[in-house]
Amino acid sequence: MRENAVKHKSFVFAVRAARLYPFLREQKKEFVLSKQLLGSGTSADAMAREAAHA
Repeated sequence: MRENAVKHKSFVFAVRAARLYPFLREQKKEFVLSKQLLGSGTSADAMAREAAHA
């Protein structure tokens, strides 16, 4: 069975967002948007997975 493209892309985006957040914190360039990026990146993946199993 072929994997859903949206599910795969949302997972890749979530991983990249999760890796970017600690990088920004280490560089002391943490902004309010950094935390929002982390939340929205992981949320998009969670919603895509939930929709795939609905």
